[in-house]
Amino acid sequence: ELVLKVRVQNLKDNDFIEIELDRQELTYQDLLRVSCCELGVNPEQVEKIRKLPNTLVRKDKDVARLQDFQELELVLVQSASSPFRNAAAALSDRPCYHSRAAKLTY
Repeated sequence: ELVLKVRVQNLKDNDFIEIELDRQELTYQDLLRVSCCELGVNPEQVEKIRKLPNTLVRKDKDVARLQDFQELELVLVQSASSPFRNAAAALSDRPCYHSRAAKLTY
């Protein structure tokens, strides 16, 4: 078995979970299916899979090169109805204004 660490990008809870893939069946579709099943994500919501820090996993050969305990991230399609994106967007949409800090004088 190949053990990988997987999470959904930009969630408040940024912990990884470990998943196991059969080394005889290392395909992109298997990676997507198992990751989504374990994380409770609809595969249709996944825009891409990223090997951290900055490499896209695109095909079966990419999956075959993965090594034990590598960290992967599911990047979800932006959607107004997605609870995952809404949680991440809620933080970035807030204005960064602190009333006491605005009154400081230099």
